[in-house]
Amino acid sequence: MIGADGAAGCGGLVGAACEIQRQQEESGSGVGGRIFWTIVILGTAAAISLRILAPTLRARYPQAWWRLIGFPLTWARVLWTWRKLAALRDLSVAKRPPLALIGGDVMVRGRSLRPAAPRLGVPKVEHGGLVVRVKMHPGQVPEQYAQAAEAMAHAFKVFRVLVHSQQYGYVHLRLIAWDPLANPTVPAHHRGQFMRASVGQWEDGFTWHIDLREIPHWLIVGATRSGKSTLLAALVAEWARQPLALVGIDLKGGMELGLFEPRLSALATTRAEAADLLEYLVDLALDRMRICRAHAARSIWNLPENLRPVPVVVLVDEVAELYLMASGAEKAEVARVSTALLRIGQLGAALGVHLLIAGQRVGSDLGTGVTALRAQLGGRVCHRVNDPATAEMVLGDVSPDAVMAAQQISPTQQGVVIGYADGRVMRGRSLLVTPDEARRTSARYAHMTPPLPALQEIEDAVSAGTVVDQ
Repeated sequence: MIGADGAAGCGGLVGAACEIQRQQEESGSGVGGRIFWTIVILGTAAAISLRILAPTLRARYPQAWWRLIGFPLTWARVLWTWRKLAALRDLSVAKRPPLALIGGDVMVRGRSLRPAAPRLGVPKVEHGGLVVRVKMHPGQVPEQYAQAAEAMAHAFKVFRVLVHSQQYGYVHLRLIAWDPLANPTVPAHHRGQFMRASVGQWEDGFTWHIDLREIPHWLIVGATRSGKSTLLAALVAEWARQPLALVGIDLKGGMELGLFEPRLSALATTRAEAADLLEYLVDLALDRMRICRAHAARSIWNLPENLRPVPVVVLVDEVAELYLMASGAEKAEVARVSTALLRIGQLGAALGVHLLIAGQRVGSDLGTGVTALRAQLGGRVCHRVNDPATAEMVLGDVSPDAVMAAQQISPTQQGVVIGYADGRVMRGRSLLVTPDEARRTSARYAHMTPPLPALQEIEDAVSAGTVVDQ
């Protein structure tokens, strides 16, 4: 009995222990199950929220959307489709299977060749795009990848794929996520460089810079409501923050450049004022020339910093008004203007006097002075124009294809340009700067207007209505 009771007691204890263990296991599995389903529910909720909020995030904060969502998804799509795309576009090379015997062009062993796709490098995220380096197979050239760029854009579901080679044996694929001309933006770190204005984006996604150190003089044309005034406002908004002297010539009574008058060192609104102002600038350039010669400097940038004069940017709006003559009496005045502009164009690059010529129409019918001046203006920007002669005048000596492209800009594409700089011709679009923004920017940085005695003299003389002795 005792043995039996002991056995029974032991059996009871063992049974109780087993029951406790079973309950603990069930409890543990319940906790694990709850954790699992919690993760599933939270993940599903996050995916749904992301799906709902993604369009808003992309519309308001496109760069944040691209870095958080667009870039990972696009790179996953590249990895998923790369092997098949490379095979279909003849970018893959047949890889010989191990231990295969090849006699001439005949495969002896009965195994199919394995196509090896070009090897992709590590992607680098950029402003609205990504760049990845691809190692080409021996015998391949970048042109083969350029021919497949459109197929890549469709496969990767991006706006455009650009192909360029910076190193032997490799090509770089630049994927542009969306149309840069639809809503151009400029990264903050691209701004602030002296003598350079970041005014928009090119069609390849790169920032559009107008750098006076690289290209000292520019010609900008565009019909009414083509975006020319917006580009001028974007330029002044950038240069107003820099230690530059801005000088304006606006023969529309100052209606355009008058918005920036607080930041302008001088503003001429008639041809007589413009002639006096330009001749003073010529004298200013000659004075700087003597300073450079005295210090054995080939330009003001070779002078010591304490002797370096302030660069001057001359903004000319409606250049045709400077050359039109209603009577023979105006011929001498036009000749003064034409001669002064040409001399500044020839001498000003090294002496810190830069021209930015803008107008609705520029043609050879305005006179030989315009044609001679055009040869000094290395930077060219052409908005939509009303006559082929203007596009030919601006871009004809650069590229015939650019002339045709400029004439295809529609009236709805305000701000879209055909530009030429550093050997490239392409479409671009300037940032939208409203008149109120331009006025506020000029007033905010009015204290940075540098003193230029020669310009101040002519400004006072013009205000007083007196003639300044030359």
